[in-house]
Amino acid sequence: MTFEDLKLNPSILKALRDENYSVPTAIQARAIPLVLKREDVLGSAQTGTGKTAAFAIPIIQHLIGHNSRGKRKILSLVVTPTRELAIQIGESFTTYGKYTNVKTAVIFGGVPQNPQVRTIRGGVDVLVATPGRLLDLMDQGYISLQDVKYFVLDEADRMLDMGFIHDIKKLLTKLPEERQSLFFSATMPPKILTLSQQILKQPQKVTVNPVSSTAETIKQYLYKTNKDTKKNLLLHILKDKEIDQVLLFSRTKHGADRIVRNLKHKHIESAAIHGEKSQNQRQKALKAFKQGKIRVLVATDIAARGIDIDKLRYVINYDVPNEPETYVHRIGRCGRAGEDGVAIAICEPEENVYVKDIEKLIKKQIEVVSDNPFPQSDKPMNKEEKKEFEKEKQRKKQEFFANRNKKRGSQNPNFRRKNERSRK
Repeated sequence: MTFEDLKLNPSILKALRDENYSVPTAIQARAIPLVLKREDVLGSAQTGTGKTAAFAIPIIQHLIGHNSRGKRKILSLVVTPTRELAIQIGESFTTYGKYTNVKTAVIFGGVPQNPQVRTIRGGVDVLVATPGRLLDLMDQGYISLQDVKYFVLDEADRMLDMGFIHDIKKLLTKLPEERQSLFFSATMPPKILTLSQQILKQPQKVTVNPVSSTAETIKQYLYKTNKDTKKNLLLHILKDKEIDQVLLFSRTKHGADRIVRNLKHKHIESAAIHGEKSQNQRQKALKAFKQGKIRVLVATDIAARGIDIDKLRYVINYDVPNEPETYVHRIGRCGRAGEDGVAIAICEPEENVYVKDIEKLIKKQIEVVSDNPFPQSDKPMNKEEKKEFEKEKQRKKQEFFANRNKKRGSQNPNFRRKNERSRK
């Protein structure tokens, strides 16, 4: 099957040819015809399967010719959990619709709202938004959803993880009853299925590559080393000139900054993106990485969500995640849409158990690299190393609960009052 077989508008096909896209991915081939027939869709797909195009392309086709007269109204709303993902989705709509009259705007928090308000006042067809900023501008009277015909909830499981469930339920009350709804999630726990039932009407189900699988096009390698030799091993790996660009994952914000300092000291262009960086800093780093000015982009999991870089081949797990699903999401940043990818994990002795959990989930062993100048020893951590390890673990735990409580407290008055009573 080709995109021509999907009976897409010539303007869209021309834009796809510009991007050298000819054959749709599995989820695109299955979902696009359903969306074109105005069916509600419940999609389960891991990152890197071409999910954004699966809903962006048919929505653009629906909107061609609309809003050609008078002021543009918001006809399509896409809600997603993070700024980075919102930006990526907005770029996809702009790319696929560049030869059409469809106009897209992206709004998210963490930046001044006035430029976003001016864009909306100018009229848009597609609005891509994070929940907080969307509800804020709606409360201020800048946004009306009364004309929305196509609604997309993307990365629903992450919405749940990040505490946006109350925002989504509030948002649903503002949407027209008559609409087409598309719901995408990498996983389908009971709470997500319940939410989908509140949004969708007789949905068609599309399931592609569950989260427990990794793309076959990604080669996975494991380097075993020790905490004190880890940074030297990374430099050894980066001596390979074929690794021209790499997305590297760090467990913590402090760790990400430390890695960047070490790399820059060795004259390797790098930058970090994490929660303590401003939105402008993160966008600037991501843009420089896409332009090839930065060789290593170091990211934490939250900051990296939604990063979509064409032709990215290399991902390095500098810290092995303690949740195996996180590993699958991380390495899904490379080898996207059928491209080849290489995922490297650097493992300390304390992380060996995490590797076993990952291999159990993905149902395959990760190839261990024997040609390793800094092999892992079986010696236990000394007191200083153990103290540092426990300190780092405690800091991450405190950070997690602080962020969760802050989010819950801002959204739930009862939770906030309960917290206040517990502090007295």
